[in-house]
Amino acid sequence: MRTFAVLCLGQFAATAGLTIVVPLLPFYLAQLGTPAAEIPWWTGVSLAAPAVTQLISGPVWGLIGDRFGRKPMVVRALAGLGLAIALMALADTPGQFLACRLLQGAFGGVVSATATYTSSAAGPDRRGRALGGLFGATAAGSLLGPLVGGLLAGRFGFAPLFAAVAGLLLLSSVLAATLLVEPTGCGPERYSMQAVAATLWRVGESRMMLLAGLAAQAAIFALVVVFAPQVDRLTGSMASATAWVGALQATTWAASWLGSPWWGRRNDVRPAQRGFAVAAALCGIAVALQALVSVEMLLPLRIVQGFCFAALVQSVLHVTARQVPDRGCGAAFGFSTGLLDLGQVLGPLLGAAMAVLLPPTAVFFLIGALLVVAALLAAASRTRSDVHSFRVGATSEKVFR
Repeated sequence: MRTFAVLCLGQFAATAGLTIVVPLLPFYLAQLGTPAAEIPWWTGVSLAAPAVTQLISGPVWGLIGDRFGRKPMVVRALAGLGLAIALMALADTPGQFLACRLLQGAFGGVVSATATYTSSAAGPDRRGRALGGLFGATAAGSLLGPLVGGLLAGRFGFAPLFAAVAGLLLLSSVLAATLLVEPTGCGPERYSMQAVAATLWRVGESRMMLLAGLAAQAAIFALVVVFAPQVDRLTGSMASATAWVGALQATTWAASWLGSPWWGRRNDVRPAQRGFAVAAALCGIAVALQALVSVEMLLPLRIVQGFCFAALVQSVLHVTARQVPDRGCGAAFGFSTGLLDLGQVLGPLLGAAMAVLLPPTAVFFLIGALLVVAALLAAASRTRSDVHSFRVGATSEKVFR
């Protein structure tokens, strides 16, 4: 219980710190002096930046965690993210903010580190429930982050908020260092990233789920780029739009907070890929309809989007964790989250390009269609109850599903 509380606190602090600025990023970049015509591109690049560096660092940290333990990776991720956010408080230009976002991706990776620790500590039978609770903490942080950002950023500025969040993250890192215990079953065996990646890609079930997760992540992060401007168009003023964006983001994550444990428990008793397919399809419909309604009617659509979004990442990790021995789970989660982070690179760039080239209605429909594609990929994943071999050099280890 103490372990889970420490992990949830770290996950909560990390997510709250990041979501303070993400929904309001176009407005924050305007405060930094970014020309109006360049804001969509700076928004896209800034959103994608952490994923670029984490795409490289994530698998490396995963391998290090498999060799030296899960606990040091949790401590490192919280401290690294805290340092990056503390530096954001000092940024005066879009370029400096972008550099901090790159640093965040290189030394952060809280989701992968805590999910790996949680998965090892919970065991296969309770993995879904544990991951669901952990992603519930993510949703809770995402719920409070936009509220705090929307209410306080305009009054005090972003720098004091960044400093406060950095302090909370450093405190979480200290608590993790002193209170967490290394999970059992993490032996000294080493699995190469090549062996882990080859296994995940060779098995149809995990391959299709990774592709589905990639498409879903790209769609959701493309939506981040175009959502605030859409609310701005609907309300007619930046001040009103700022408040509405904060409220709508909070509503979305409140629904996700409720949905995360529900999807987690479901994944322990039913195929995770089926839950992903249903959730992604409903999420796609909700996103597409957001192009057609008033700002008030965005509320129910964002509730559906948030509840369904809660199923996506945890379902991908649930499936990939079954394909490798627990001692290779860090590398598997590092590879999986790294691939999902690629969606965070492609999505904002895609969203920025569509925002420039297409009318808003077409953009929302295309993002919704991408989520439906993700649902079809998950539905097409194979659910065989067979046995495959995880090969490590000249030996192999059977993994039963």
